[in-house]
Amino acid sequence: MADFPSKVTTETSVPNSQNSHGGNSIRGLPGSISSRVDFSFIRSIPAMLMIAEIVFGLLHWALIAGTSKVGGAYGWVLFVAITLWILTTVLFFVILFGVTQTLPAVPWPLTVMVYFSAATVLYLTAFITNAAYVTPFQWFYGHLAAAAFFGAVVTFVYAASAFFSYLDWKGDGGNAATNTVPT
Repeated sequence: MADFPSKVTTETSVPNSQNSHGGNSIRGLPGSISSRVDFSFIRSIPAMLMIAEIVFGLLHWALIAGTSKVGGAYGWVLFVAITLWILTTVLFFVILFGVTQTLPAVPWPLTVMVYFSAATVLYLTAFITNAAYVTPFQWFYGHLAAAAFFGAVVTFVYAASAFFSYLDWKGDGGNAATNTVPT
């Protein structure tokens, strides 16, 4: 017993996880943020489609807002473009930061499928409205024609997102390695 030291530490915590005052240290902050980010989602096709919806949707509503014809039918186009851009951005970050994992009571595959299906229909009406009012020989013809083009692109991307969210909801989007349903 003489070889046993008089002072023994029995601390079993992970180093650098807490400071000497018992609170979280600032050095542990990047690790906690990166543990919440779903990096596999960023590399997926639905995430790439959502990024395309955000970028092309921003271009679409910026081109509409940059004209002097914001009233009337263009008010509907602008409303749809801005509303869906905001909702898609929020949904992207909700999925990216794993909020879907913390709220299991919400049927997320069904919710996302319904959202993208409704967004496709709304953007289709906005695209048709935008394209119908583009006439040559007007002052903002270039802006409105480009907005109609990007409206068509965003409508197509929302339709692709609706298709992939349908596959996710149906359960055919995975493979044997990612399927958690016992057979």
